[in-house]
This record gives sequence, structure tokens and C-alpha cells, in this order.
Amino acid sequence: MVRYSKLPFRLFVRDYGVDMTYTPMILAHEFIRSPIARDSDYTTCPLERQPTSSDGRQHALIAQFASSEPTEFARAAEMIGPWVDGVDLNCGCPQSWAMKEGIGCSLMSSPSLVAEMVRAARSRLSPEQSVSVKIRIHKDLDQTVRWVKEVEAAGVTFITVHGRLRSQRSSTVPDYAAIKELRKHVSVPLVANGDAYTLADVREIAKLTDADGVMAARGILENPALFAGYDATPMEAIRRFLGYAVRCPISLPLVLQHISEMTVRVEGMGKKERRRLMECRDLVELIDYVEEKWGLDEGRVKVDDVGG
Repeated sequence: MVRYSKLPFRLFVRDYGVDMTYTPMILAHEFIRSPIARDSDYTTCPLERQPTSSDGRQHALIAQFASSEPTEFARAAEMIGPWVDGVDLNCGCPQSWAMKEGIGCSLMSSPSLVAEMVRAARSRLSPEQSVSVKIRIHKDLDQTVRWVKEVEAAGVTFITVHGRLRSQRSSTVPDYAAIKELRKHVSVPLVANGDAYTLADVREIAKLTDADGVMAARGILENPALFAGYDATPMEAIRRFLGYAVRCPISLPLVLQHISEMTVRVEGMGKKERRRLMECRDLVELIDYVEEKWGLDEGRVKVDDVGG
């Protein structure tokens, strides 16, 4: 997800049953050339490499890149390698700017190039680290089958499949049958993506696709606790996220956007209240608003609320 899955959010969702987290999609050519871009796109901390204290669960961290050049992607993988468990090449972003840049979904017409990029990144990482790709499907599913077979032969570790065409909007129901068909043609693990908003959705998607895992993107923004079995964001999770945002600062507009997404199903959060939320001028004002609105003052947001 562009911008959203920065450090505090990644730490936060680990507390709610997530096994693997991804960085925001990073432009590889900017990452390898600009220290400012690297500092903006990727930050981490020792806590992110430790098991979660509540259950002792170890979590994988994947850096996702957008690129169309093998050497560029390999160099980015090498640079970020010491701090992640693997890298992912985004071949599924349908946005027009990505298509113009020759990245994202535009790579779905270039399997040989993607295979070369996978081999290049694979050569720069340790055998224990993964090199994966995230894709969408073609209208002609046979074309997708040929695509994944060529990329698998290049040594890809796993493949994530978003069950929509490049041209389809999020209102279109994902084609889970297509993902199930692709599962028959690859021997590496396959992860299904598309419309996972609750744990019941996750289980149904796994059943319909025979996938080895299920990825949530928009769903986890709205309900970060979905993998822990919550059908909507619990109020205590909002306090926990703010604790991580205090400990690992990100921009205030991004924090506000996260809280806005998490409260989309909360009763009483109409236009007036949402406007009031977005008018908060700093984290202190936001924390005061949250405590006043949802009665969380018995657990004032503190740095030691999280990661202990």
C-alpha cells in the first residue's frame, strides 16, 4: 500500500494476528539514489525484528518495490536486505501513473523482464530471504498461467494474486475461481488477495482459492484487528495504534487518515465528527479527542503501552 504501511502501523498489526507485513510500495530508482527517499520510504526499529510479547509469534517483514529494471531492483534489494526477510516486486498496481512509468500492472505484459528481475534480486540476497511478486490476473487466464510459470522458473519464492483485472475497480467482486485455477499451475506458495475485511472473509477466501495464505490491504486499513477475529476495529486498538505513533512518529495527516479509516464503521462517526477528527492540529489534540470520544482515558496513551 502506498504510504500506509509505515513502521507504526506494521508494529501495530503484529499485535492482532498478522504473520507477514509489507512496507509501502517503494520506487526502487528513488530508493537507491536518494538518502532522503530512503529515510522517507523505510524506517524500522529493533522491536520489528522481535517476536510479539503477547504470543511469542515471529513475524516476517517484506519490502515491496516498484521497478522495471533488473539491476535497479537488485540494488534496492541488496541495500534493504539486512533489515528485511525478503523483497517483493509489485506487478499489480493499476494506477495510471504507475502504468506510464512502466511499473506495476504494466509488467503483466512482460514476464521475461520480471523473471530477469527476480533472478537479479535473488543473486543479491541470502538463500533464507524471499523474492516474491504480487500480480493481477489477465482477462485470458491462460496468459496469467504462462506468466506465473515463467516467473516461477526464475526462482520466485511465492506469488500473491489479486483476483481482479487491471481495469477493474474495487467494487468488482474478485475472481476467486481464477486464483484457484492458478494454484493448480504453480508449485511455490500462492497467496490470495482481494476483499478480506473479516476473519470469516479470510477463511472463505482460503477455502474458495486453495491458497496457502490470504493478504488484506484495504480491509486491514479499515479493520486492523481482522486477523484476530474482530469484525470491526475495537476501541482499544485505536489507543494502541496511537501509542505506536508516539513511539515511532509519522506525519500527522497520515495518523489522522489511519484513525479515519479505522473508525469508518463506528457508530456516531458521521461527517461532522469526521471533520472534527481531521481538524486535530497535533498528536496531543488527537489523543485528547480519542479519549473524549471513546472514553479511553483510563489508559492514557503512553509509550510503554506498546511493545513491552
